[in-house]
Amino acid sequence: MDFLEGIPWGIIAPIFIIQLLLLIIALIDLSKISDTNGPKWVWALVIIFFSIFGPITYFIIGRKQG
Repeated sequence: MDFLEGIPWGIIAPIFIIQLLLLIIALIDLSKISDTNGPKWVWALVIIFFSIFGPITYFIIGRKQG
C-alpha cells in the first residue's frame, strides 16, 4: 500500500474528524427539533451528502430560530 505513504495524515485526519463530528451532531439535532426551514428529509440529505458544508449550512439556514 505504497499509495498511502504520501498522504499528509496530520492535515487530513483532523479535517475528517471535524467533518464526522459535525455530521453526527447535525443529524442528532435534526432528529430532535420539531421545526426546520424546509422538509427534514431534504436537510438530512444536505447534511449527509454535502461533506463539511452540509452540516454548517443546516445550522445557519435550516434551523428555525425563535
